[in-house]
Amino acid sequence: MSRGIPLALLALTLGAYAIGTTEFVIVGLIPTIAADLGVTLPSAGLLVSLYALGVAVGAPVLTALTGRVPRKTLLVALMLLFTVGNLIAWMAPTYGSLIVARVLTGLAHGVFFSIGSIIATSVVPKEKAASAIAIMFTGLTVALVTGVPLGTFIGQHLGWRATFLAVAALGVIALLGSLLFVPRNLQRSEPATFGQQLAVLAQPRLLLVYAITALGYGGTFLSFTYLASILQDVTGFSANAVSLVLLVYGVSVAVGNLWGGRLADRRGPVPALMLIFSLLALVLLALTFTAHSTVLVLLTVLALGAVAFGNVPGLQVYVVKQAQRFAPQAADVASGLNIAAFNVGIAMGASLGGLVVDHLGLMHTPWLGALVVLGALGLTALSGRLDRRDGVADRAEGIAVTAH
Repeated sequence: MSRGIPLALLALTLGAYAIGTTEFVIVGLIPTIAADLGVTLPSAGLLVSLYALGVAVGAPVLTALTGRVPRKTLLVALMLLFTVGNLIAWMAPTYGSLIVARVLTGLAHGVFFSIGSIIATSVVPKEKAASAIAIMFTGLTVALVTGVPLGTFIGQHLGWRATFLAVAALGVIALLGSLLFVPRNLQRSEPATFGQQLAVLAQPRLLLVYAITALGYGGTFLSFTYLASILQDVTGFSANAVSLVLLVYGVSVAVGNLWGGRLADRRGPVPALMLIFSLLALVLLALTFTAHSTVLVLLTVLALGAVAFGNVPGLQVYVVKQAQRFAPQAADVASGLNIAAFNVGIAMGASLGGLVVDHLGLMHTPWLGALVVLGALGLTALSGRLDRRDGVADRAEGIAVTAH
């Protein structure tokens, strides 16, 4: 890496970019898809939930099942599955076929990030391992900044199917890059068995962190899933303007992620999470009142981006720290299951948001999302209290952090 980033690592980063785009672009396309397929907003919102469930199931289950498959072979197969899933979405004649496409791509997502980190560290010198993982995960951040607004713009002007075709093209490039540049003779670590994963889930203190993660993201996505609908139907933004607002949101997310990481390093994960969850609940509550004003809603969305994903570094550091205490033989498994918890939260939040839109109305999603985030705040306070009771100092202590 001293003479540039290895091409294999660039292929992984492009794969992460394509996957990040397809995961989050659906939020900007929900109103368009609902109108085109003649389904309700909550039904279109279910596409977010089902993708996230695919990730949550795919990450632990398929990673365990494919542990003996050569890493390069598995990576190429995953990018092929991802590309096929997006091509099915491009051709989807019905809502049902679009659901199948989203589940397929979600399954690929879960395993890609499980093995991608391992491959990334295998193609660089040992002392650059953390940097390699960080480079790969920038694909996700850049997807939020550029891929989502661009994908939304394409979908609004050429039809939502064109967005999935564009993402499939990215998948093909990442697939070819993996074929050409990822080495064949990568070392394969012993796969985590289902037994090891279940052993982690038997630890109450780790389950507490997973509950914090799921509630934090459940509250965010209860409202965020319907953000484009709020901006169009309540604020009165045009479809073009929504793409620009999502671009502003993406930039804010990138800044917030860095800020959240530094805060967790400086204060320790629990105090950082307490502050970020408090701010997140306040911002979601504020959205209930600012949605009718173009200026105020822009400021609120900017603030939402800064805090919505700022908790990722703290949560990942905290789960590894707790795993080192309560399940030291399975720290990697514990970290992977936290990625599943993120996506369980996204699935639950988007589904609950759909019920709220159906029975109460669109503008009840922000304040109810804030209530769910307060649940995450309460559990964080409880976990911190238990740590203090055990006499554990709240410091990150050099643990490497990667975002979901």
